[in-house]
Amino acid sequence: MVLAVGTPAPAFTTTDTTGKPVSLADFAGKTVVLYFYPKDDTPGCTKEACSFRDNYAAYQEKGIVVLGVSGDDEASHQKFTEKFSLPFPLLADVNKSIIKAYDVDGGGYAKRVTYVIDGNGIITHVYTSVKTDTHATDILADLGL
Repeated sequence: MVLAVGTPAPAFTTTDTTGKPVSLADFAGKTVVLYFYPKDDTPGCTKEACSFRDNYAAYQEKGIVVLGVSGDDEASHQKFTEKFSLPFPLLADVNKSIIKAYDVDGGGYAKRVTYVIDGNGIITHVYTSVKTDTHATDILADLGL
């Protein structure tokens, strides 16, 4: 069972694509789109990441943070980011602690689930059925943006 709307988002600290430490607390006061995906540079995951890339300006205009999370390591994230010019951080969760905390463990990989977290750290939207090529625009529409 994924986490429910209205519940506090679990705190985490990990590293991003460049090895920089990242915590959910770093984004207090901002809306965060935290999307989990199975694996870097696979067809569905690439479509989803490129959907966020292609709509990233709209997220930035609204002050919304986009973070991708998978069990891949920083080196894999770097290659994926460079290959597809991804403008947002990918978070390395090799020990699956974030994946488990957000209840998206698919048995060795992250299930394709997205959480929208408000500036107070509360989950406001949960997406468990994701259309990878339109996911970013679907979220924007749901948020009325």
